Amino acid sequence: MRIKSLFLITFLLLAMGFITFLSLPMARAEQTQNPNETGIKFLWAFGAIKKTEDGSVFQSIDRDTALNTGDKIKFFIRLDKQCFVYLIYCSSQNEIKVLFPHRFEVEGHEYNISQNYYIPIGKQWFELDDHVGQEKFYLLASIDRLKELEAIINQYESTDPASQPVIANKIQLEIRKLRKTHLILKGYGERPVSIIGALRGTGKTEKDGSYDVANFAIEISADTIYSRTFTIDHQ
Repeated sequence: MRIKSLFLITFLLLAMGFITFLSLPMARAEQTQNPNETGIKFLWAFGAIKKTEDGSVFQSIDRDTALNTGDKIKFFIRLDKQCFVYLIYCSSQNEIKVLFPHRFEVEGHEYNISQNYYIPIGKQWFELDDHVGQEKFYLLASIDRLKELEAIINQYESTDPASQPVIANKIQLEIRKLRKTHLILKGYGERPVSIIGALRGTGKTEKDGSYDVANFAIEISADTIYSRTFTIDHQ
């Protein structure tokens, strides 16, 4: 009788363990397929102060647009998850400038979660100069550092001006490669976010003089990589 009882208990324990083992892959699969689990999440805004006949107006920039000499622009970034965000500018003369982050050397430098970054800092704004033409702003984000892109940019910044145009083309080729990866994966989303009851990302024009680009931020999320290009027709 005791032997039969021990046998029955052993059998039940083995059966329970087998069922648990079968359920593990399913649970893991459900976790992997959860659409809410993303590796990249940050807030982003791009705004311009445009001169008009009625005075200066603030406008959120969410697509390719035309701006004039004397117009001003500003950017806002805030990380909601630990990831690596890059903002790279290419002038109409094919000159490259990294606007964010300021340095690549330190791991995690300028990538603090929930910290507001204005570019340029404080109340400063970039003002469009007299060099008209097509200008591009590349916004990139990744769960891993884009070390190959960083290396080419470091090479560009350390070389003589005569050699920079060739390396600038390499930078843009690398960005296009990352862009293709982003389009293939298609795992990203953009949505307006609200703060203190006010809707951000509405895209309307503001004339109240406050000109806080953060008020128009959108939340960007992606699985592994995100890429977007803003082209400015500088007139």
